[in-house]
Amino acid sequence: MRALISLPIAALLLAACGSQPPAPEQNPAGVESRSPGAVKVETPPVAQVKPQQFDPGSIAALKDPKSPLSKRSIYFDYDSYVVKDEFQSLLTAHGKFLAANPKMKMLIQGNADERGSREYNLALGQKRAEAVRKALALTGAREEQIEAVSLGEEKPACTESSEECWAKNRRGDMLYSGEF
Repeated sequence: MRALISLPIAALLLAACGSQPPAPEQNPAGVESRSPGAVKVETPPVAQVKPQQFDPGSIAALKDPKSPLSKRSIYFDYDSYVVKDEFQSLLTAHGKFLAANPKMKMLIQGNADERGSREYNLALGQKRAEAVRKALALTGAREEQIEAVSLGEEKPACTESSEECWAKNRRGDMLYSGEF
């Protein structure tokens, strides 16, 4: 008999739970409007090269000192593999060159300074090379054109133990077919 009485009571309780009015909707967060003119952007020296000064599809542009394609190193901050904004225009030029020359291949060598263990520097060098590879792929290069490898601390550009020297060793070098 208790079971028969408790069954209708349970049904009433469940019905009461479902009949509560919905919670009031919260106001969404406001969107801040920012105009692009409010941000001051400094143009890196590479971006000052005018496109008509070189043919982005020409192999000769790789050795022309007036061409951004003659610059082949991307430098990184200490213990970082984030490509700096100042190198975006350089990577765009190289990405467009690779897109215009689909048979051309590139090897990216990731490097690290002497600080840190050999294993750590090899891993960091690989992450730097991969960051450059991904940036090139976003600017037009095909994945199969680019190979990323790490040299760790094995190929220093500078051998002194100073911050200025270490900064030169934290880099990704881009080599084209015939250069590796």
